[in-house]
Amino acid sequence: MRLVFAGTPEFARVALAHLHAAGHDIALVLTQPDRPAGRGMKLQPSAVKQFALEHQLTVAQPTSLRLDGKFALEAQAAQALITQTGAQAMVVVAYGLILPQWVLDTMAEPGQWGCFNIHASLLPRWRGAAPIHRAIEAGDTESGVTIMQMDAGLDTGPMLLQERMAIRDTDSTATLHDALAAVGARLMVQALDNPAALTPRLQSEQGVCYAHKIDKAEATIDWQQSAEQIARKVRAFDPFPGASTRLAGETLKIWSAQALAHSDGAAHAQESLATGGEPKTADDLKGLAAPDIAPCTTDPAASFVARWHAVPVGESASGHARPGLILGSDPHGLLVATGAGTCLRITHLQRPGGKRLAVADYLKGHAVAPGQCFDGPAVPDAP
Repeated sequence: MRLVFAGTPEFARVALAHLHAAGHDIALVLTQPDRPAGRGMKLQPSAVKQFALEHQLTVAQPTSLRLDGKFALEAQAAQALITQTGAQAMVVVAYGLILPQWVLDTMAEPGQWGCFNIHASLLPRWRGAAPIHRAIEAGDTESGVTIMQMDAGLDTGPMLLQERMAIRDTDSTATLHDALAAVGARLMVQALDNPAALTPRLQSEQGVCYAHKIDKAEATIDWQQSAEQIARKVRAFDPFPGASTRLAGETLKIWSAQALAHSDGAAHAQESLATGGEPKTADDLKGLAAPDIAPCTTDPAASFVARWHAVPVGESASGHARPGLILGSDPHGLLVATGAGTCLRITHLQRPGGKRLAVADYLKGHAVAPGQCFDGPAVPDAP
C-alpha cells in the first residue's frame, strides 16, 4: 500500500521499519524538526528521520500543519506534498503534532483508507501523550497497543485492533516501551494487510483517563509517599526524566528501587544488629541500639529507628522514622524510610556527570551515613 508516515521518536521508527520491511511504499515521511540534544546541544534528527534518510525516503519536517497558524507556509507546503503522493492511507505514530481536519479530510477521499494510529495503551484508558509512563506510575497490571482510526478528537477514534500485555513489577518505561513498540508495529502491518476486513469498535466513555505529558518538575521524589508509590515512579520515569532527590546538597537520580515488605525491613534490622555488622542506623552510631529488642512486625521504619531510641530528627509526628531518612545499607542497596512507615531499598543511582551505578559500587567512592536524610520536594511559601 502507498503510505504517508508521520512519526518522530524511536517508538515510531520501529513501526516505520516494519512497514518498510513488509513492502509498503512509503511515499512521504513527516517528522518533527531537528532538536538540540546532548551536551553540545547540537541539532539532532529524530529517530524516524534517521531511518528515512538511510532508506532514501522523502522527508518533510513542518513546524506545524495548521494552515491558519504562525507557520502557515510550512503547512501549505506539507499539504501539497501529501496531496501529490497519491497515498492510500496515513500511519501516525507519536508524531507530536495534532492533525488538523484538512489532513483527515485529504486522507478520507474515495479510494483511501484514512489515518491510522498506533497508540500504546488499552484505549480508552490513557489517552494522551505519555500512556506508558502513566500506566506504570498508576500501578496498572496490564497495558497494550490499540490500532485506531483517527478522528478529530484526542485518541478518541474507533478501535480496529487491540492486544494486551502484562506489566511486570520489574518493568520500566524503557522496557515496556520496547515491548509495546514491537507489538504496535506488528499489529499495524497486520491491519494494512487487509483493511477491508477490520471491524471498527467505538470507544467506551467509561474508564477514560488522560496521560498528561511528563513534566521534569514531577521528577522530584516525595518521600512522604509510600515505598510502593515511589518504586513505581522510579520505574515510570526511567529513562526520562529520571526520578531524582537531593543528598547533602547534591542531586541524585534514582534508577532502580524496591518496596520492601514490612517483614523484610524488620528482618534486615534484626540481622544487622544480631550479627554485629556495620552500623545501620543513627542509633547504631550512637551505641544506643538494643539487639535484644524484637523488631516491630508492623512498622519496619520504627524497627530501624523509633523503637530503639527516639531521635527527634529521625522521627515524624506519627512515630514512624522520618520519610527520606537513610536507615542503612546492605550488599543490595540503601534502605530508606518512606511514608506511612514503609521502607524502600534503592539499588541503582547516579550523581551529576556520573554513570548509573549499583549502590554497592557507588558506596565505594561516596560515603553515605545512616541518619542522613534525602531532601523532599520544596514546600511552597505561604501566601
